[in-house]
Amino acid sequence: MSSPQAFSDWIEATTGARLLSRSAVGGGCIHSAWRLTLANGQTLFAKTNRAALLPVLEAEAQGLEALAQAVELGGSRLAIPQPSGLGLAGPEAVLLLNWLELGTPTDSAQAWGALGAGLARMHRGSLQGHDGRFGWERDNFIGSGPQTNRWGESWGHFFAEERLGAQLRWAAASGKTLDGAEELLERVPLWLAEHHAEPALVHGDLWSGNAALLQAGGGSIFDPAVYRGDREVDLAMAQLFGGFPRSFFAGYEQEWPLEAGHRRRVELYNLYHLLNHANLFGGGYWQQSAASITALLREWH
Repeated sequence: MSSPQAFSDWIEATTGARLLSRSAVGGGCIHSAWRLTLANGQTLFAKTNRAALLPVLEAEAQGLEALAQAVELGGSRLAIPQPSGLGLAGPEAVLLLNWLELGTPTDSAQAWGALGAGLARMHRGSLQGHDGRFGWERDNFIGSGPQTNRWGESWGHFFAEERLGAQLRWAAASGKTLDGAEELLERVPLWLAEHHAEPALVHGDLWSGNAALLQAGGGSIFDPAVYRGDREVDLAMAQLFGGFPRSFFAGYEQEWPLEAGHRRRVELYNLYHLLNHANLFGGGYWQQSAASITALLREWH
């Protein structure tokens, strides 16, 4: 953490208001998180890390702004935290966001359903004005891992090369090889060729820790790893690492039903996240990734 004075000076220069208090907020696994109270009555949320990780916060800020635009285009009521400051406070990288009061409203099932419907409207709204390609204007990050986003015309080739292929090359560079990986990469474009995916703006890292309900009702998504891809990747990841309530999926399907065969694509899309966790954290994620590759080759032969 930088000196309190350096941080306070940066906050005042950025917001025009004096910092009254800075209290730690739990939950983050990459950055430190803080609740800031300013002299002008504002409450802000701040993420901080060492200066070298400023690009990670820059990519997050850009992703949040893109999601907010898609929410507006789709007429969605999803709450997207909006950046209000980004830079270096001494040796510390800082991202400022508006404060959201998270909590559980009285009817949480209805709120999760509304969050699912809001995601569907966001996905649909993001299709306005797209050029048909998959990818993003810059590489960004999936968690703290690198995420490559070179534009591609084919969803199957993009997913094979920029998602699974990138993770498998990262693994190979650290001496890890997985049986069947090369065969899998060859087959993925064929498997996805009949699936007519549209290049929606996707959150990209939509596990249950990156979404929440608001005390006043409604819901929010945050900590994105955005790109233009098949909307199903968000719904697939929402089933991983604990998963979302059933009402979330019902709300999505009621607003914009998924295409036939979507259940079969869940494991394929989630292999990307298993591989990313294996590369970042090791351990049992390697065994899970290897088992997933074996199961996919068996099922999709």
